[in-house]
Amino acid sequence: MSRNIEIKARIENADAWSAKIAELADEGPIDIAQDDTFFRCGTARLKLRVFSGGTGELIYYRRADEYGPKESFYLRSPSSAPDSLRECLTLAYGQVGRVRKHRKLFLVGRTRVHLDDVEGLGHFLELEVVLAGDEPAEAGVREARELMEKLDIKPSQLIDDAYVDLLARVP
Repeated sequence: MSRNIEIKARIENADAWSAKIAELADEGPIDIAQDDTFFRCGTARLKLRVFSGGTGELIYYRRADEYGPKESFYLRSPSSAPDSLRECLTLAYGQVGRVRKHRKLFLVGRTRVHLDDVEGLGHFLELEVVLAGDEPAEAGVREARELMEKLDIKPSQLIDDAYVDLLARVP
């Protein structure tokens, strides 16, 4: 199973952040429209991500809901028929939520930096430091903290929940 170290932060002005990130980025921005459907899964999270081109991927992931850099374990499986897969998974497990977002993806070294505009929630920034197979999580945590410092991400901006959980609490 693949691993990364993640943080998520609430931000106000995505354009200002985009300029800051672009100064550090090796690649990007790449614009991506994503429609994520979450399914009941007792051991972790299971979501089907559909892209605007009609393809998708099923993603199983497990991570703690906590502030600051945290380790995430994930497995991705591509799908060329995401709509029928969504229907099948809905019948089998039931849906727990849906998240639609527009993402700008940057690459800063091995770190994926996302600027997300989440429908119904607003703007967020995510860092995902991709770890090598047996690399200690601490190395990725250190790298995430260094990038947080370079980007001036404040501890008060960090959130601990997934978008689907935040949306579930919106009245």
